Amino acid sequence: MISIKAHINNVALHHTIFDLPFAFMGAVLAANGHPRLIDLFWVAMAITTGRAAAMAIDNLADLKYDKQQPRMAYRAMVAGRISKREALAFIVICLVLMVLSVLQLQPICIYLLPVAAIPFIIYPFMKRVTGWVHMFLGLAIAMAPAGGWVGVSGTITAPLIVLCTAVALWIGAFDAMYGAQDEAFDRSQGLHSLAVSYGAAGAFRIATAAHVICILCFLAVGFMMHLSALYFVGVLIAAATLCYQHRIVSPTDFSRVTQRYFMRNGIVSVAIFACTWLSFYI
Repeated sequence: MISIKAHINNVALHHTIFDLPFAFMGAVLAANGHPRLIDLFWVAMAITTGRAAAMAIDNLADLKYDKQQPRMAYRAMVAGRISKREALAFIVICLVLMVLSVLQLQPICIYLLPVAAIPFIIYPFMKRVTGWVHMFLGLAIAMAPAGGWVGVSGTITAPLIVLCTAVALWIGAFDAMYGAQDEAFDRSQGLHSLAVSYGAAGAFRIATAAHVICILCFLAVGFMMHLSALYFVGVLIAAATLCYQHRIVSPTDFSRVTQRYFMRNGIVSVAIFACTWLSFYI
């Protein structure tokens, strides 16, 4: 019997907190604060199923490595609660649902779907190629605001590109910090990361610079879209969260890099999205 709970665990459904708020933010900005609920529904369906497929592909591709990592023991595929065949079937179902959802949005979306899908399809394999793998993850997550924006308006604009850049740098830099704890393991397996390429200290410096640029990009979006002061409050909350995340860990101390640390980054996406939407009403 297939366990729905196991599949939810396998794709870490709760991690949609990192991309779904930004997908909604893209839709809100594209619709000048008043997106249709039906559009938000289909955007959410497309982003959630696409991300689930991406996570399942990632876990399937990395299974042989994850089985050697004690901190990955909780994952459903590692524990044997999901077979490879079941994972493949799940991926196909999610991709079909994603395509059906995209077809309900602006007509241009289905033509742009291959472009949006490429980052999350190739990301799982990039750690075998380059230390900048984290930025491919960032690019994949950046497709969320792009999907929300284009799904509602059918257009690609300068503010959208800046927003996608901000999101890509935010998640890419965070992933570089989080992944630095695996430097020794990655080296032993011939895998790549910024920590492997530049050392954990170098990875942290790159992450710090990327997070500074990402906050500047978020600020730029506010000015370009002429958003109210409330939007900038959201960016300030995001900046404070990132500062705190950088302060409590270091290249030599990962003791506080826990699931709580990981999920706290959701404050960034939620705060900026909430303040974006509210800025059209307050």
